[in-house]
Amino acid sequence: MFQFNPIKYGLFLLIISLLLISCDSYKSSESSEENEVVNSISEKESLSDMSIYQLPSIWTNQDSVQIELKDLRGEVVVMVMIYTTCKAACPRLVADMRDIESKIPKDKLSHIKLVLVSIDPETDTPKRLKEFAIENQMEKEHWMFLRGTEEDTREFAAVLAVNYKKISPMDFSHSNIISVFNQEGELAHQQEGLGVNNKETLDEINKLLQ
Repeated sequence: MFQFNPIKYGLFLLIISLLLISCDSYKSSESSEENEVVNSISEKESLSDMSIYQLPSIWTNQDSVQIELKDLRGEVVVMVMIYTTCKAACPRLVADMRDIESKIPKDKLSHIKLVLVSIDPETDTPKRLKEFAIENQMEKEHWMFLRGTEEDTREFAAVLAVNYKKISPMDFSHSNIISVFNQEGELAHQQEGLGVNNKETLDEINKLLQ
């Protein structure tokens, strides 16, 4: 003869409730992941084929934080490729970047990123990049140093039309180009050479910041 057991009945209801919650949680998680994929695809589709934010490469900054280039979207980006052990051209390129910074209105600096990408990721660890930033007084939020894999660095250099070649264990020959990108990651201007007049570069940056 069946006897009603309130304890067993209560446990049965509890198990059913937990199963339902688990199912709902799984569906919610699955839906969230699907939305992230859709949003990511939507973001890329809204970018032009000329945008560097289409590149899937992952980079590490001077604070050991991994980023994608698309994380810079919405800001004007001024970028140069260097390596920290360089004793010839790179110090001049760094000086050129700092000169550009000094001529940008201070209230506009929050809308710009001054980015230095290493062509020597083996030597330029995040720790070394951080030290370099401190040595050169480039610690403010609008300064960013990046390193990537050898493959991603080569690919990105090709996009910027920057040529570089290792000529000794610690030295590279390389192009001296500063590139300006608009808020959508499209190349707007390039400045080639060392210590050149940067009026055209600044004019382009100020136009994009309006």
